[in-house]
Amino acid sequence: MLIDRPAWPAHGRLWSHLVSDGSFAELHAFAAAQGVPRRRFERDHYDVPADAYDALVAAGAQPVSSREVVRRLVAAGLRRRKADSMARREPGAVLLRPRRLERGDLVAVPATSGVVPAPMLRAGVARLESWGLRVGLDHHVLDRDTRLSYLSAADDVRAAAFTDAWLDPDASAVIVARGGYGSQRVVDLVDWRRLAGAEPKVLVGFSDATALHQAVAGRLGLATVHSHSVASLGAATTESAEALRRLLMEPATVTDLLADQTSETVVGGRGRGVLVGGNLALLASDLGTPFARSAAGGIALLEDTGEAAYRVDRLLTQLLRAGWFEGARGLVLGAFTDCDDPVELDVVLQARLAPLGLPTVRHVDVGHTSSSATVPLGVEAVLDADAGSLALTRSALV
Repeated sequence: MLIDRPAWPAHGRLWSHLVSDGSFAELHAFAAAQGVPRRRFERDHYDVPADAYDALVAAGAQPVSSREVVRRLVAAGLRRRKADSMARREPGAVLLRPRRLERGDLVAVPATSGVVPAPMLRAGVARLESWGLRVGLDHHVLDRDTRLSYLSAADDVRAAAFTDAWLDPDASAVIVARGGYGSQRVVDLVDWRRLAGAEPKVLVGFSDATALHQAVAGRLGLATVHSHSVASLGAATTESAEALRRLLMEPATVTDLLADQTSETVVGGRGRGVLVGGNLALLASDLGTPFARSAAGGIALLEDTGEAAYRVDRLLTQLLRAGWFEGARGLVLGAFTDCDDPVELDVVLQARLAPLGLPTVRHVDVGHTSSSATVPLGVEAVLDADAGSLALTRSALV
């Protein structure tokens, strides 16, 4: 353990930096034993006030200069620049890209929302394993909450499942078990500063997982993947499943996200921005919360299922009145499945969104379908609404 002398002013007092040149696990264990709260961890060090300095030295932290702190962190490979670390990033910013998956990598599967059908889960797990990936299921993945039949478990259990999956040092990705409803009930229970101290990993899911996409983007500044949950992956078409596999394991081969898609131009033109969005109902429900992220500087993806045209109208109107679309660069309107009147729905989408004047395409197969396209969120792309293309400016994963 290393600590520099209190010399950094903030909040009316001086602060030191507590670090380890061994591992973050060692640092967290030492800090916890000495009563240093986890909320003071920042990228690669703990900020500790001057009045804690003597006690930490007595507990074994070695006093060194600030320059030596940096040198030892760099030498140990533990120095994290802000641009390369999980941290808050504003809407419209290009987000940090996690590492691509390789054969043998572990995928953690928590149930963060609704009850998970066992046969669908088994089929999805089999598909992931066919790609050479290992799958780790949360112990509560097949549970059902005893009070609310639409939740897989109590809020604290689901929050812990997501946290454990993210903090698992062996896991390279977190793919939610299914959607449904419930993620919004757990995001406030997650210690996001603690998650920021872990290694970046890929989050995959859609529908209710939009709440997690929003939270991970806002609190960790990390790009995520809008695609099948494990439960829907087993029923996905061969082409749709392969699109997800390629983006996760061969990201350099994925350039135009709409290359195999048909679409209809609503408003022509080109727009360049960071991909954002997901499920329309979840995006509207997030407004006014600390996890809401607008479409400013972005190309917004919208999809939903089981919503009548008037409810889609209401959700879009809510986003419009809240200024969610201000500063957006383009719109990709995905699948709106199980709508009672598709023709009327098209009228709603045209009437509410075309006046924005943004390059817009619709009828893109993204959402609650077995053939859904995979769309990374938080990475930059160029939408050519006339050509029906959505080209990434660089690979979605590193």
